[in-house]
Parts: sequence; C-alpha cells; structure tokens
Amino acid sequence: MKTINLSIGYPKRIVASGINITLEAGKLSCLIGENGVGKSTLLRTLAGFQKPLSGELLVDGVELSDIPKRELAKKIAVVLTDKPDVQNTTVHELVSMGRMPYTGFFGRLSKEDEAIVEDSLKITGVEPSRKVNSLSDGERQKVMIARALAQQTPYIFLDEPTAFLDYPSKVRTMEMLKQLARDYNKTILLSTHDLEIALAQADTIVMMERITPPNLQNVGRGFPSRPSAQERLTNVRPTSETEENVGRGFPSRPQVIVTIGKPKHRNNEKIPSFTADALLIKP
Repeated sequence: MKTINLSIGYPKRIVASGINITLEAGKLSCLIGENGVGKSTLLRTLAGFQKPLSGELLVDGVELSDIPKRELAKKIAVVLTDKPDVQNTTVHELVSMGRMPYTGFFGRLSKEDEAIVEDSLKITGVEPSRKVNSLSDGERQKVMIARALAQQTPYIFLDEPTAFLDYPSKVRTMEMLKQLARDYNKTILLSTHDLEIALAQADTIVMMERITPPNLQNVGRGFPSRPSAQERLTNVRPTSETEENVGRGFPSRPQVIVTIGKPKHRNNEKIPSFTADALLIKP
C-alpha cells in the first residue's frame, strides 16, 4: 500500500496533508502520535471507510476507490477499539464472521472455510467454545485478531489494539502481531500510545505530529523550542535494547516515518492550510 500526497479529514476540515508512506508486506508498522492528531482518521481512510480529500491511495498499484467493496473486504481487515457487543455468541461463531466476504451474510461455511477458522483460532490460541462476553480484554482482542485472520486479507489494520490491556498482555499482543506479519507475509498497521513497546517490536514507525508554522513559533520569546520528532525518538530506546545487547537477538531500531498533522492555532488565530512531505528517517 502506498500514499502519494494524501490529504485526509472532512469536507470543511483538513486533518493531515502531504502524507507519503509505503506499507510493506511481512512487516509490522506502528502509527503513533498524540490524541487528536488524526491517527484514527488515517486508519479509516487507509481502510476505505472514509474518502481522502486529495492525493493518491494505492492498494497493490490500484486506486482504492476503484476497488469494489466486496473485493476490498478480501484485501483489508480492520480491528477497531470498540468491544464487540454480542450476547450468547461463541468465539467460533464470531471468528466465523471473518468469512463473510466469501460466503455472504447468510452463507454457510464450506469445509475450507471451517478449516480457515480453525487455523485462525489455533494461531491466536483462543478456546472456540467459550462465550465472547465471558472473555477478558486480552482474550477478546485475540478473538478479534483471529476474525481478521479468518478474513484472509493481505492487509490488517488495528486501532489501538492494546488500549485496554495490562502491560504483559500488551507485549504479548504486539509480539503475536509481529510474528503474524512475518510468518504469513501480511502488512500490519496499528495505532498505539505504547511508544516503548512499539520501538521494540515494530519494523516501521509512522509518527503523526502537529507542527506550528514559523510565524507562530515562540522564537525569541524566551520559551524553549520543541524537539523534533526525530530528536524525541532518538532519545527513547526499548528497555531490552542497550548497547551491549546489539547483535544478541534483540530487535534493531525500526525505521521512522514522520508525517505532518494539522497545524496548531494560537490565540484562535486563523492560519492558512499547508502541506509537507513525510520524512523517512533511517535510525
């Protein structure tokens, strides 16, 4: 998947613009940034839930808007933050819904479909007979990932999949997603606020940040300048990655793509919109 000068947002409000990123197969990419910068908007746009304002969004070389919805469901699976509101539904039944692009809403599962569902459950390690409403947050997240796997798409997008998990569960979930990307050659992109875990597990970091245009910066006003995204990430290292651990099986630092978010307003001052290309940083 590739974006070229992509602008995202709403008819009367640009959230982010000048987005140029490439998501590669077999890699786990983490989307980070402060609240309100546009991470969820970008994920919804990449998934086809929301139309881009301008620019190109290519899926395997084809403009996303040219792909029929049913075919798009066979290319992109999405796991949202919202907990599934289901009653008396088993894990197997929920994961089976991942086969809907192939069977239709009322379609019956073939033997091949059943085998795919069983494989997805085994990969994520969830008991198929359990009721979904009896699961812990971590187990429920595994079920949603299993459903995405059952959909058999090359792309999987997840909106803050570790948001409600305790720290050990966060780490295990990220490790599982990275392993899935590598073992099954999937392109996985997720948003997260867990910077340390993202740096330890991700192959690529996509960082969205707001920037202040030069005429609104505190230059010469006695305020300290804000470090750049590259400087901030350079000073953050995963706990497992120290100088002595390099080359001993610990993950290397990921590539970082900084993409520009919406500008800040100061004192309700109106400023013109602007764009900037994403910056690829090789750590």
